[in-house]
Amino acid sequence: MGVMHAAALRFELWIPDSRSLKSKRAAVRPIVDGLRHKLRVSVAEVDHQDTWQRAALGVAAVAESDGHLREVLATVERFVDRAAGVELLGVERAELVPPDGGLQEW
Repeated sequence: MGVMHAAALRFELWIPDSRSLKSKRAAVRPIVDGLRHKLRVSVAEVDHQDTWQRAALGVAAVAESDGHLREVLATVERFVDRAAGVELLGVERAELVPPDGGLQEW
């Protein structure tokens, strides 16, 4: 069995023009939809759901090689950084690697 390469990103976002949860969703929804449909990664809002001007997005990606995974993650970061109506406050990265380099059975 081959090695699986997986990683997760967490984006902290500020939405300066948001004055309600509805306007926050209007700013965050294009990012979430774009990541899902254009870049084919898993994404969810993971924090600040009740805050008007803050959002945290979690993104997960899996690839067949380390190089491809890094390329996908760089594209995801550029996409979020260039999103209209939001400012990127920070990014956390985590690579998911089993101890022996292979897949673990559950």
